[in-house]
Amino acid sequence: MKPGQLQRISDYCYEIPRDARRGMRVPARIYANEEILRSMDDAVFEQATNVAMLPGILKYALCMPDGHSGYGFPIGGVAAVDPENGGVISPGGIGFDINCGIRLLATSLTLGEVKAHIQPLVDRLFARVPAGVGAAGEITLKGSKLDEAMTKGALWAVQNGFGVQEDLEYCEENGCMEGADPEAVSHKARERGKSQTGTLGSGNHFLEIQVAKKAGISDEKTARAFGIDRDDQILVMIHSGSRATGHQIATDYLQRFLSVQQRYGINLPDRELACAPLYSEEGRAYFGAMNCAINIAFLNRQLIMHRVREVFADYFKKSPRELGLRLVYDVCHNTAKLESHEIDGGPRKLLVHRKGATRAFAPGMRGIPERYMPYGQPVIVGGSMETGSYLCVGTARASESFFSTVHGSGRLMSRTQARKQFNGRDLQRSLGEKGIHIRTASFSGLAEEAGGAYKDIDEVVGAAFGAGLCAPVARLVPLGNVKG
Repeated sequence: MKPGQLQRISDYCYEIPRDARRGMRVPARIYANEEILRSMDDAVFEQATNVAMLPGILKYALCMPDGHSGYGFPIGGVAAVDPENGGVISPGGIGFDINCGIRLLATSLTLGEVKAHIQPLVDRLFARVPAGVGAAGEITLKGSKLDEAMTKGALWAVQNGFGVQEDLEYCEENGCMEGADPEAVSHKARERGKSQTGTLGSGNHFLEIQVAKKAGISDEKTARAFGIDRDDQILVMIHSGSRATGHQIATDYLQRFLSVQQRYGINLPDRELACAPLYSEEGRAYFGAMNCAINIAFLNRQLIMHRVREVFADYFKKSPRELGLRLVYDVCHNTAKLESHEIDGGPRKLLVHRKGATRAFAPGMRGIPERYMPYGQPVIVGGSMETGSYLCVGTARASESFFSTVHGSGRLMSRTQARKQFNGRDLQRSLGEKGIHIRTASFSGLAEEAGGAYKDIDEVVGAAFGAGLCAPVARLVPLGNVKG
């Protein structure tokens, strides 16, 4: 399916009709402007078409403006299924890094107070927060302690002195997903992940010091409600997930689903979409294991945030409260969640797969912190270390996407292409000359994350806004970055 063959629904929405290929149960919709659409690899359209064949899928298979090809689903893919009518759960619609997500901290510091200290601050963060492939944290979780962490998520951290109760209020699902089943997690997944909590990992994961400038604030009223209330305000963004725990859980259940899906009469064109009905033995087991990984990721980001608070408090010789270090929000990217959505004029419980996509609840919706209810859910859109990120907010118009929106800028190049085109050491040097201090565990990994390997985040957020999926609140500019 080429972009020219798509049906244009609006300036920011294109559709592959249901009759484009045999087996499609619903149309596939791509949210993008024309320029972004042309930049998408052909596999995006192929994968979106395949997703439209999932048993139980409703309305549309969706792809966000930051979409690019992934495993099974495109990254940026969204699909809602009806579990009461054979709806399936597919690890390929969630991703290997289950609950890869972002949390954003506000501070009361300004650029003038911090600018001269960016390099030593980033260096200290790099020393305190382990990053990179196989990085191990300061806490090892095993046995009953691991079971408890898988069940409680960020709550486990708070109960053990790594945070405050208020932190939980500003996490999606309050930092703890119900329905976790530690017994559904394999020994191998436990062993691989037991030492990785409190670590960044590799790839596009990062820990970044940022600044919100007045000129970059699109919605001052909402920005103030979210805690951005001054020009040149310093913020900290954390992007990490469930690490090896989630990767192994996805691997385990993909193999298990491949072996049983014929039993359920499921025959899809792509093995990477291996799935099972949610309310089957295998589907329930994966759902329970996936929720364990979701909670481990919440815990992971909570522990990293605790280290950030320690570093800032030690460096500036003030308490985190005196420094205004407050969690704005923590959002998930790679999940499948049971949610209530309007279908045919009435509420229905659906399983919403979001892979490289962010939940974007509208004002007044249940599940948003009370403080944010009049404004909508914060949506954190992570960009490249060169170009910056966005804080956005959910809108009522996003109902057509099951209240889902973009999660980042989205890749233009594969990691292999980026390594061929960019040099990590040169990139670190050039960014330093621009005033962005970078520390990395891998220069080849740094090359993969060059700004040129990603779409223009202003274009991506603009397309999401044009499609009604979210609204920009503030643009956040990078000052220093820790990369895996």
